[in-house]
Amino acid sequence: MKKTILTFACAAIFCACSANSKSDKDNVAAPMETTATEASQFVADDSELAPDFTLNDINGKPLTLSSLRGKYVVLDFWGSWCVWCIKGMPEMKNYYKKYAGKFEILGIDCNESEAKWKAAVKELELPWKHVYNPKSSDLLGKYGIQGFPTKIVIDPQGKIVKTVIGEDPAFYTYLDELFK
Repeated sequence: MKKTILTFACAAIFCACSANSKSDKDNVAAPMETTATEASQFVADDSELAPDFTLNDINGKPLTLSSLRGKYVVLDFWGSWCVWCIKGMPEMKNYYKKYAGKFEILGIDCNESEAKWKAAVKELELPWKHVYNPKSSDLLGKYGIQGFPTKIVIDPQGKIVKTVIGEDPAFYTYLDELFK
């Protein structure tokens, strides 16, 4: 219990420190977590074309975002180091199963080694597509990622229709409204 409280306290302090230095380009890719309470202030409708990218999947093969056009796609920016990311995975798995065939999730690794990423995907038994985002990539900057997890919903035409930062029930409510 003490370890859990300490972990949350450290994450909150780190988040606050990172948020205060928004102009530092390196902090865009710094590990941050956003709690569900903080997340609601960040939910936004974007309606712009999602920047295309190509990253290697879990098997080392290139996967391009635009190859998923024609269906809804959820970009899930996450890391195994992120407590809220991991806490949200069971619900993500439930919704992936609930709306099977109606959307695809593309998990995007952030801020960890390839070995740790692969181990986390395997351990958590995450059934959707995954790509490795190397630290040299500018993808986090292109998408304006400022906290983890961040979920970005893209429509079948490739436009961003919703962004949710943090593990927020509003994300799942949105999916229910979208697919009913």
